Amino acid sequence: MVYNRKLGRLEQAMEILNSRAKTWNIVTISRINGYIYQETMREALDMIQCRHPRLNSRIVRFKNSLSFQTQETANIPLSLIKVLDKDQWQEVVSEEMNKGIDSSESLLRVVLVHLLGDEHINYLITTVHHAIADGLSCIRLHSEILTFCQNIVSGKPINSVTSLTPLPPIEELMPQWAKGFRGRINSTIFLLQLGLQEIWNRPKTLGFEKYLPIAKRSSNIIHRQLDQELTQKFVNCCRQENTTVHNGLSAAMMLTVARTITKGRRKDIRVNCLSYLDLRRHLEPAISDEHLAVLASSITEFHLIKPNTSFWELAREVKHKLEASKKYGDLFRMVLIAKDLINIFCIYPQKIAATVSVSNVGKINIPKNYGKFELEEISFISSNAFFAGVFAVHVSTFQGKMLLNFAFSQPSISQNTMEHIVDNLMSYICDICNLNDNSS
Repeated sequence: MVYNRKLGRLEQAMEILNSRAKTWNIVTISRINGYIYQETMREALDMIQCRHPRLNSRIVRFKNSLSFQTQETANIPLSLIKVLDKDQWQEVVSEEMNKGIDSSESLLRVVLVHLLGDEHINYLITTVHHAIADGLSCIRLHSEILTFCQNIVSGKPINSVTSLTPLPPIEELMPQWAKGFRGRINSTIFLLQLGLQEIWNRPKTLGFEKYLPIAKRSSNIIHRQLDQELTQKFVNCCRQENTTVHNGLSAAMMLTVARTITKGRRKDIRVNCLSYLDLRRHLEPAISDEHLAVLASSITEFHLIKPNTSFWELAREVKHKLEASKKYGDLFRMVLIAKDLINIFCIYPQKIAATVSVSNVGKINIPKNYGKFELEEISFISSNAFFAGVFAVHVSTFQGKMLLNFAFSQPSISQNTMEHIVDNLMSYICDICNLNDNSS
């Protein structure tokens, strides 16, 4: 069927990022036990392209308008890479993060990584245009691909694939007050308020070690994990302190950056935190997880960190401010001004979006076993070249283990600097868990 339509404002913002900076696409990584032949993956991708109309779409520009078009779309590109070392998947991810998507051809590409010397280990790496997906739907997509692979190798007859009906632009799913003329007024006021907050607070950031124009920036990844024991400790600590893992991670990252900026000097410092959050449960009716779409928004909150600010006080402050912002509908307002914000950053490329950025999809509820294939790990990351100077993390928890992918824009932050900050953060989280253990 033909599912052509114009892009919504949020979708337009994502295409601007893709075309201007080869950036903000979502890279999802699965570690799979069980050999997957390239032919099997090819067949599974053909099925997944039938199931999700937006994977069978491309973006076309006509005059000043951008539209999804389902005619003349290429097959999902698939490549096979063989590596010698189990950690080389990070190099593949780094390459994918810095490779733009030709949205006039297709909106997803796939890399299957085979580990030489251990043929049972595969890495499935997908790069999806952010105009058609968010972190949660990309993770669900991996589960669907593995399910199709399972059906193919088991010889299960597949007569046809049921195609989902694509969703309209997210703006059409939002409350009535966020639509039409009223929505435009609301979003304009909100954009002005956000600008005034930034002027008033003047949050400190990691800044630029070296400045380059947007087109010359690159994105990189640092991967870390918390084992099951430490993950559970951190979860338990957050519950005991009446906060959440997302709030705890936000507080830990802000305090880590604050210490980096002040270099241990005891003084007040203002920072801000950009939180990416799921919109599905805030829409009426709620949207099913099976849909591949961008159904996420963000909230920026400002914080004053004093020398005597405690970690848990800050985490609870993050929680309180996020809950208040969600109550006032800021998640919807941020969707409405997303394109405006991207345009501002294009005009002022020296501007830094936030001190820290946290995208946490939480506990992933997808199966581990797919017949001959076992999903051992799954995580995601957004390419981050455009947004220089931000300490950004993408977090998922699967089978009790927390996986953290830190994205950073080079050369604004160097590899050595980012590794040092990440190591400090991980040590800080360990210390927090141990201190709470001892106090209890």
